[in-house]
Amino acid sequence: MTMTNAEMKKVTILDSRSETDFYDSILVHREQLYSIAYSYLRNRNDALEAMQEMTCRAWIKRKTLKDPKAFKSWIIRILIFVCIDEQRRRKRSMPLVDERIGERITHIGHHRMEMLWALEQVKPKYRHVLLLKYYNDMTLHEIANILDKPEGTVKTWQHKGLKQLRTIIKNRGDWIHE
Repeated sequence: MTMTNAEMKKVTILDSRSETDFYDSILVHREQLYSIAYSYLRNRNDALEAMQEMTCRAWIKRKTLKDPKAFKSWIIRILIFVCIDEQRRRKRSMPLVDERIGERITHIGHHRMEMLWALEQVKPKYRHVLLLKYYNDMTLHEIANILDKPEGTVKTWQHKGLKQLRTIIKNRGDWIHE
């Protein structure tokens, strides 16, 4: 069975409309997505690239989204996985000197650098909660939806993550002052 030109035109219009709707839905959340990507990667270009990769992965997997109301949580979860993949890639490769020359040098305060270092030492599942809560101002309910965990679990992870962070900072402080 072949399609007529009119039927083919309808399919093309529907597909491009769905693509436009998808793109518009991503744009609605772009600032929050950028903020999340930046909090994980701490580099503007890497955060933008992660957003682009997230959009591509989400478009390819768009049929797997069961509940359209969960779109925001779904794309944030994909973005987090993209950021984690990038962090793993960074650990495997050492940047060449030439790659660092073009980067803009920013001055980060000593306390902020120490906090970022300490946050990297926290277990990943706790770190995700802390990043989303304190760096991206998300509620525990939103975080639970994104991580697809019960809210009670997210509260526990937040508590344990903060406790771990305090211990790391305290021990780091002892080490610095010796």
